Amino acid sequence: MEVVTVRRGAVRSVVMAGLLVLLGAGAGTAHARSGYSGSGPEADVAYHGRVALGGGRLRILLVPQNDGPAALANATVRLRLSAELADRQELAEGCVRAGLREVMCETGPLPLHGRGRHIGLVLELRERTPEVVVRVDTWWNGGATDRNHTNNEHVVLALDTGDAYAF
Repeated sequence: MEVVTVRRGAVRSVVMAGLLVLLGAGAGTAHARSGYSGSGPEADVAYHGRVALGGGRLRILLVPQNDGPAALANATVRLRLSAELADRQELAEGCVRAGLREVMCETGPLPLHGRGRHIGLVLELRERTPEVVVRVDTWWNGGATDRNHTNNEHVVLALDTGDAYAF
């Protein structure tokens, strides 16, 4: 099993993004997700990876990418599940649990026309289920404009077969 973590200090950035929403910057975060940013850079964040469900465990390998035209210092990817997570989770560095069915992870730097760090997760589910829907999207991107959401918003159905489903 390959699990690669993101850089040290990532939890702070993910938590800070959440705090910004709670402290009234939620409108700016929502605008960043909708493609509006005002004076921020323009970037095209994309996620590629695979999801596998087997025996009550959901394995996710995700590679963030930036197709430009500007580099990003950081972004936060959100993973929402159709099934509840078990109470105890061992998450990769830079990832936090954000609810009963949600995990957020810092991507680290996203260079212009380059890939970020691999994010690998093994999530324990509360109950074994025959299928899980995984929704992947960008929660925070530093205020950048991203006009192409087709490559950073994914919905993946994983059946409890152990097979990997790519996105």
